[in-house]
Order: sequence, then structure tokens, then C-alpha cells
Amino acid sequence: MSEPKKKFAVLGCGFWAQYQIAAWQELPGAELIAVCDPDQEKAKATAAKFGVARFYQDAHKMLKSEDLDFVDIISSVETHASLVMLAADHNIPAICQKPLGPDLKTATAMVGYCQEKGVPLFVHENFRWQAPIRRMKALLKEKHIGRIFKGRLSFCSAFPVFENQPFLAELDRFIITDIGSHILDMARFLMGEVSNLRCLTQRVNSGIRGEDVANVLMEMTSGAHCYVEMSYASVLEKEAFPETLILLEGEKGSLKLEHDGTLSLSTQDGTSREKVSPTVYDWVEPDYALIQSCMVDINRNFLRALQEGRDAEITGADNLKTMQLVYASYDSAEQHTIITIN
Repeated sequence: MSEPKKKFAVLGCGFWAQYQIAAWQELPGAELIAVCDPDQEKAKATAAKFGVARFYQDAHKMLKSEDLDFVDIISSVETHASLVMLAADHNIPAICQKPLGPDLKTATAMVGYCQEKGVPLFVHENFRWQAPIRRMKALLKEKHIGRIFKGRLSFCSAFPVFENQPFLAELDRFIITDIGSHILDMARFLMGEVSNLRCLTQRVNSGIRGEDVANVLMEMTSGAHCYVEMSYASVLEKEAFPETLILLEGEKGSLKLEHDGTLSLSTQDGTSREKVSPTVYDWVEPDYALIQSCMVDINRNFLRALQEGRDAEITGADNLKTMQLVYASYDSAEQHTIITIN
């Protein structure tokens, strides 16, 4: 007999929720039974779009009324702590959108609260689930290039991200919390943990409040050096959005991820190339295919963890290590100094 479906609700019915819900609907083991948003019209429209019977404005009322196996929190960052803790109070596991919290103290408190309650907390940090990144990780595990001594991760673009997500222009802290949380997490995924970092930031677009350029140089605990650059002000010969271009150099060779998912493995024996493309679902927007399609893969990991009673790949505790890098980067930029990561 097949296992009963895990029943869940979504908190937040904005831009990304539309794709996150579509991704869940690719997995037969999960069933969305309710949605919630303070904006009643958003909640009602999302419920109608995805064939969900019930919608709510009040998260407290929803959690009291519904029999849920978990919730997926896809709301703005300032609401994450209260919603995660509310779910924990109802003994309901939570998946939370990144960034986990608006500051490290809040994120740490969220993780600690769920641990005290004995309730799972997972974080939707989906960039490391992109098909080319998973393939790169697999090749690293095969030790083709040996010990990594240097890495570079680049997310530089002039894509008009503010058109779809205008609230981003109002953030006092923008690119490191928005894209940096992804890229710094990928750096950890591919190269391990960080011992110290130095960060520089700029604001090029005068129409936004936060920084739109950031460069972070990290020393990993392995001794390797890693340079992360991110920009939404870069007018380049070829627009890369939403790709992250990566070069990892090891003692025996190198791995390079270029445009269009082209992955090159170079050793003393020569270079081999392959193109790694995401699965493209009918609900995916072409401009966002790489980062929307992998939502299915990370959701599958969450679902299996809940079904089997184990941790998902990205728990709240694991994501705290990425959050530490995000906020240490801001500290470094503001203080003009190297920050040691404890």
C-alpha cells in the first residue's frame, strides 16, 4: 500500500509561492489543503488557481482549524520568526523560505525554539539543488580534481529583478540577503565551511535603498580561498541570469560551470564537457527555469525527510551557518575589516 499523503498548508501567497506550490503539485506524496495570506484576495486567488478548498487571512485560525503534517512558509522575512514559532507551538514541522531571519540573532532564536519544542525546521535554500550544481558536487566526490585550493562563484547580472519583485528595491540590505544567501550557501556546499571573510559592497542603482554589488573573499577551514561576487548592476556581453558561474581549482585539475549549464572537467589528460540542463515543467517561466525547476527536487528531499522521520539536507541548524556568513559579510563591509567565523 502507498503511504498516506502528507497534508500541508502554505503561508504567504506572493510571487514565489505560485511556483513553490506548483512544484509541490509535482509530488504525489504531498497534498495542499489550505493557503493563508493577510491579503484575502491573494489567498483566495491562489486557492482558486491551485484547486485548494480553503483559504485564510489569519495563520492562528488556520493552524487551529486544519489537521496539518507541515507548513511551507513563503512570506516576507520579517514574518518568518513569528510563523515558524507559531507552527512549533502547534507541533507542526515548518519549511521556511530564505533568508531564515532578518538578522542572525532572530534566526538563531528560531532554530533554538524549534529544537526545544522537538519540531523539525527546514529551510528552502534551493540554489544548491540546481541540476548543474548537483552534478558538480557529484564530480567533486569522485575526486577528479583532488584537493580544492581555490574557488570562484559569480552571480553578476543586469536582469530587471525589481520588476517582478518591487519590494526588493525597498530593502536596506539587498543583494547579500537576497542572492548572497544562495551563493554563500553554494560555496559551503561545494567547498566546506569558512574560517574568515572580507566583504566590500556598493550601491550602483540610485533607485534602490540597499547594496546591489557585493564581493566576498573567504578563507575556508580547509585552507582553500573562495571568492564570491554578486551584482545586479553588471551589463555584460552575455546576460547570465539566473546562472551562477563557477570555477573550482584543485591539485589535479579544475571544474568550470559556464553559461547554459556547460560543465567542463579539466585534468592533465585533457578537458571533457557536458551540458547539464534542468527539467522544465509547464509552469516554469523561461527566465527562471533553472531556479524554479529545482524547487521540485528540494521539495522531494523535504517530503522524504518528513515521511522517514529524519533531517532534510538543509535544516535550520545547517542554514544558520549560511546566515552567519550573510551577516558577517555586512559586518565586514560596515567595519572595513576581516571577520572571523566561529
